[in-house]
Order: sequence, then C-alpha cells, then structure tokens
Amino acid sequence: MPAPLSIVIPTLNSADVLPATLGALATAVSSGLIRELIISDGGSTDATAAIAEEVGATLVSGSAGRGAQLRRGVARAGGSWILILHADTHVDEGWEVAVSDHIRVSDHAGYGRLRFRSRGLPAILVAAWANIRSRLFSLPYGDQGLLISRQLYDEIGGYPDIPLMEDVAIARRLRGRLVPLGIIMRTSAERYARRGWVRQGARNLWTLIRYLAGVSPITLADEYTHGK
Repeated sequence: MPAPLSIVIPTLNSADVLPATLGALATAVSSGLIRELIISDGGSTDATAAIAEEVGATLVSGSAGRGAQLRRGVARAGGSWILILHADTHVDEGWEVAVSDHIRVSDHAGYGRLRFRSRGLPAILVAAWANIRSRLFSLPYGDQGLLISRQLYDEIGGYPDIPLMEDVAIARRLRGRLVPLGIIMRTSAERYARRGWVRQGARNLWTLIRYLAGVSPITLADEYTHGK
C-alpha cells in the first residue's frame, strides 16, 4: 500500500527557513507515512529551488500568492491525505504518531497547536489567543498547519485562489469538520519581532475582521504587503 501522506509547502524566497522545516519532518522518512514532498514556489530568486531538488521534493512553480500556490501544490499531490505547512513552521517531535492516529480514526481535517520559536510573555500571549480563536471559532491560521484528506479537500472545493486569508477561507469551508490535532506547530516570530508584537497582533486581527466583513482579499493583501 502506498504511503498516505503528501506534504505541501508554499514558498517564496524561503531558502533561509526551509531547511529547518524540512529537517523537522525527517523523523517520518522511514516510517512509511510520507508519500511525497511538494514545494509550491511562487517565483523565488534565492536557493529555494535548489533546496527542493536536493531533498528530492517535487517543485511546482507559478505566480506568487499563497492561495494559488496551495491549489497548484495540492493538485499535484497523490496522497490520500495532505499536510499543508508554511515554510517557516516546524512540526514538533512525535508529529508523525499524531498524524497516523488521526488518519486511522477520523475523516475530519485537523490543525496544530501554535507556539512561537521565541521566548517571552508576548509570544505566549499571542499564541494563546491563536489557540483560543481556533478552538472557539474554528479559525486556525496557516502557520498551525492543515491536515486534510483528499476526499474532503475536493468536496469543499479546496483553497480559493486569493492572495491572502486563504487559510481562513478554507477553515470556514471546513466548519464542523475541523478538529485540533495532538501536534505543536512552532512557527517563526520574525514578523512580530520586526514590527512589534502589539502592532502586528492588532494588524492581524483588523485584517481578519475586515475580511469577514467582506473586504476583498486583493485589497487586504495589497495593504498588508505595503504596511498600510
């Protein structure tokens, strides 16, 4: 029987962070869980493609935009289950056991518990809010990962081709069929450290509120990219 899990990682000039993310996945290489690794790139000009080739990943290239990149990457996936990870998010030790157990007993999609690879009270508080939001409103963000069966992915129509909030969009499509996994996802705090924890947290919340109120993801992505 073929290994069940395809891993899809969207990238854009991710050479500095991708090796550590791939290294965290290495514990499952010999377990018979991982079928393939797919890097869906949005036009990197650094060594991202070379890293993908070095580890034997399938490289899917196209225009930038996480929604579009994820649609392309998942379209190439041959596994009966798909794990979507951000390029700067590390699965914690023991992740392969939790994924295998979930695949065996559930047909729901799942997400991880967020932690930042940063110390201090701001990192703890922001991660705590993300985990509360996920539990109460079933709205995990992409840096918490997404484990989903091919059947369920196709049933809900997959990721929308939008440049921002694709993670929230698919979570809303999965309402009632999205559960927490026993996995900790350790993600980068670089953006928070650079822009300030309070400022970045408030910005993320305001972007979410406006998206849920109907503002175009294209408008939100432009403002997010240019720091408005």
